[in-house]
Amino acid sequence: MRRALPVLLAVAVAVVVVVGLTQAGGRSTTAKLAPKDPGYDPQAALRALKGAPAPLAALHGQANALLGGDLPAFRARLRGLRGHPVVVNKWGSWCGPCRAEFPVFQRVGAERGRTVAFVGIDGHDNRGEAKAFLGRFPVTYPSYVDADENIARFLGAPNNYPVTIFVDPGGRVVMRHAGPYESPQELGQDIKRYLGA
Repeated sequence: MRRALPVLLAVAVAVVVVVGLTQAGGRSTTAKLAPKDPGYDPQAALRALKGAPAPLAALHGQANALLGGDLPAFRARLRGLRGHPVVVNKWGSWCGPCRAEFPVFQRVGAERGRTVAFVGIDGHDNRGEAKAFLGRFPVTYPSYVDADENIARFLGAPNNYPVTIFVDPGGRVVMRHAGPYESPQELGQDIKRYLGA
């Protein structure tokens, strides 16, 4: 038993390290990015969203922007989106699973942005790296800088990345999805299931 204890301890430590690196994506922007979606054209996506209701059009007017203002600014935005379903995606450029799922949000944000509000929160990130990441994977909505995770805590988001939070038209969080979405269909199904949109 004494000989087995160090081996078991070493295995347990290795598992914790592997899980931690997988969860955090290694916190390195040199890790492999998801391939660009050759069929995604950000300008065409924004043109297709013309005519959206004013609160959603305001999001599209700030497409791909990193916004400051922390929790007060985010709460004000949520109040302005009352009456519309909202999908909030917590991401970081350093997070491997976030990088893998971003093309899903590109597609679904462009396809559903006339009826569903999309907003990002960028946590624990280097602003320059976050901007470079958004330059590679532009979306049709803005993200709020959430360096200290004040917004994430307000939404009750778990500590891991990515997390998607579904907010109903009345402003209530109805679901928190931890982990990446692997396809536009999977995200679209959850929007229908939790938001009826």
